[in-house]
Amino acid sequence: MIQSIARQSVVIKCNLQASIMMGNYEFYYAAGLAYKLTGNMATEILQPQQLIEEVNRMLADYLTDDVREQHLIRMLKDYEPDDKLDEQMRELFQEGQTEQRLWQE
Repeated sequence: MIQSIARQSVVIKCNLQASIMMGNYEFYYAAGLAYKLTGNMATEILQPQQLIEEVNRMLADYLTDDVREQHLIRMLKDYEPDDKLDEQMRELFQEGQTEQRLWQE
C-alpha cells in the first residue's frame, strides 16, 4: 500500500507541477524514474545520500521540454534524504526504473 501511495503522490505532484517531495518513499520512486528517464539502469540500490548524489549527477545535463519531468527534477534537486532505507523503498526504486504508465494516476 505504501508503494502505491508514494507512486501516486509523485505522479500527482508532477502532473500538477506543485508541491515538494515529502519523504524517502517518494524519493526512491522518483529516483527510479530519473534513472529510467535518463536511460540509466542501476545495478544496485544505493543508500539515500549516495543515491541523491548519483541522481543529481545524472540529471545535471538532462534537458527536457516536459513540464512533469522538469518538476520531478526540481523536486529531486531540492530533496534532502534521511538515512532510512527499507525493503519498500527498494521496491519503489525498482518500480520507478521499470514504470510503464508514466504520469498516469
